[in-house]
Amino acid sequence: MESNLATRWNLERPYLTGRFHKETKLPNATSGPKPFSIESVSRGAENVIGSYPVSVQELLVIDDLLSALVGIEGRYISIKRVRGKEGHVVFHIDPSMDLALQELMQRILPLCEKYVLISWFVEVKSHYEAGLVNQALAAAMRALLLDYQAMVAQLEHQFRLGRLSVQGLWFFCQPMMTALHALSTVVEKASSSYLFGSGTLNLLQSQAKAMAGDSTVRSLLEKMTQSASTPYLSILERWVYEGIIDDPYGEFFIAENKSLQKESLTLDYDAKYWQQRYSLKDGIPSFLAGAAETILITGKYLNVMRECGHSFQVPLSENSKLTSFGSNHHYLECLKVAYDFTSCELLNLIKEKHGLIGKLRSLKRYFLLEQGDFLVHFMDIAKEELIKKPEDISVEKLRSLLDIALRSTAAASDPCHEELTCCVERVPLLKKLSMLKDLESSFPSPNIPALEIDDQRESLSITGLETFCLSYKVQWPLSLVISKKALTKYQLIFQLLFHCKHVERQLCVAWQVHQGFRACKILGTTISRSCSLCRSMLKFINSLLHYLTFEVLEPNWHLMHNRLQTVKSIDEMIQLHDLFLQKCLKECLLLLPQLVKKVEKLKSLCLQYAASIQLLVPSIYIPDVDGEEDTYAFSMGKSKTRSSRGRSHAQNPAEENIVFANSIVKFEEEFNSELHSLQPILSYGSQTEPYLTHLAQCILGAGND
Repeated sequence: MESNLATRWNLERPYLTGRFHKETKLPNATSGPKPFSIESVSRGAENVIGSYPVSVQELLVIDDLLSALVGIEGRYISIKRVRGKEGHVVFHIDPSMDLALQELMQRILPLCEKYVLISWFVEVKSHYEAGLVNQALAAAMRALLLDYQAMVAQLEHQFRLGRLSVQGLWFFCQPMMTALHALSTVVEKASSSYLFGSGTLNLLQSQAKAMAGDSTVRSLLEKMTQSASTPYLSILERWVYEGIIDDPYGEFFIAENKSLQKESLTLDYDAKYWQQRYSLKDGIPSFLAGAAETILITGKYLNVMRECGHSFQVPLSENSKLTSFGSNHHYLECLKVAYDFTSCELLNLIKEKHGLIGKLRSLKRYFLLEQGDFLVHFMDIAKEELIKKPEDISVEKLRSLLDIALRSTAAASDPCHEELTCCVERVPLLKKLSMLKDLESSFPSPNIPALEIDDQRESLSITGLETFCLSYKVQWPLSLVISKKALTKYQLIFQLLFHCKHVERQLCVAWQVHQGFRACKILGTTISRSCSLCRSMLKFINSLLHYLTFEVLEPNWHLMHNRLQTVKSIDEMIQLHDLFLQKCLKECLLLLPQLVKKVEKLKSLCLQYAASIQLLVPSIYIPDVDGEEDTYAFSMGKSKTRSSRGRSHAQNPAEENIVFANSIVKFEEEFNSELHSLQPILSYGSQTEPYLTHLAQCILGAGND
């Protein structure tokens, strides 16, 4: 059953509700007055009013008017409810009445109709489902109607004393005429639009501003606004001082989505907890529109501190009570004081008690390779596991090896190193970048086709070296800043750096193979050419690592770190951190699809070359000295011993030398071709991204040696 349905006894006793009047259609303005019906208005009257002298008619009219002023029918004045317009009534008078009296009555009867309309609104909006604002407005209107009824009682007293005429009645009704007209306008608009909460407050304010020329009516409407806003301000006060939404009727302009939990910040990449757990609704009161965002943030900060178990108390005084608003805007000062306090308190909680800056330094140390000694040690002891396919890797074993690497290097002195862990992704870096649709990719050039990646071939060749990644345990409330999304961006940068380090290590092994054969004079042009190519590849990968770490990550980190010292709120801190990560992703080329594919292709060539050198060179050229064994390191650091008696050197068949020479030439051509193909892309991109000019100077020089 609907809550606004009247109870049975209300329907059976309509005189208690004002619904006992008969219904009628609203008369058309051009149709003229509706004929008077004696049956509908007379209670035992034998004659129509026109049969009496004018002096008697006036007395009868005054008696009926006093009843009509409080919504009661008289002997010669009838009341009909307007069909289809709830709360509206029309008054009909006996047409036989003296014309002069009729004219005066037509001026007074609109006041009676407005009284009935306002009385209906007061009764309807006093119900619990109408909301606190409408209930408060109805209570204020009821107080005004009591003054109106007192005026009618005084007029009746004057009439009983024989001191009241119709003209006098019209004169004494003038003060209430404008007041009830203004309130009836508010009632009509509020009822027709079904206004509720802030909608009612906005209507009252707009009506008050519209009556700027009438100070009395404006003062009345401002008083009504003040009364109606009192419960709303109580809800607001509890939100900005306690962080609690005490809003039983859903009138407040801040909504809470309880389905969003803080745990989602560390589990869901697209977590909307901070943005949507508390959000602004439509219909903000006009006097709070400019401070709505501040109010929302203040309550959010209070909720964070309460969920952290942090005891706090916003300093309150008599002047900080939000019981009213006015032209002095004192309530705005109270809101600003509450915001400043909660913002400072939460910032200190996160920075001092939970050590946010230390956590960010720890992330930089591990994910951005500020100190790489632990990584070198880890790659040495975990190489057997990392060369496996992702599905064959034991993550538990990798975590144990990572823990050993952390405890046996300088990282052991970091109090946050126990928060570090690792994982193995199912897809390599390029695939992961394509899956994160929210990352804003920059150009590609319309004149340069994008590279296509063979997903099937790639999935067969990837190992743990391409999919290994660090992870970090983040607790509330630090997860507000270091969310799943932020941590994913750190991981993307780490995967790029880690793979570059792997390529560098493999090229260093290939370089060592070349160095082992430098003393052999018969190696000839092919080895020299291979040595030159290896040097170019090493210069490329070292230049790339130098650019990523010293040209991008380090300067951006220091810029963010310095700005974090002066932030005023947690939102500003989140914004700075996100800006730092976004800028690092962009300048590390991870948001530039064509460039990152080119770089991955170059790294792939380097790895193929290094693997070929470690296998082909020792199998073709076998240095040896009589009676001695020469030992050389190749292939992932393993050592291999070859010896023979007789000559100081031995050479495999000539056709193997030709294959080796052709391989070196092919690698050299592909590497130089890919390296030089970067130039038009970098030139095009540098028009909008100046840092690409410096990148070109760093890595393109590798192909010019």
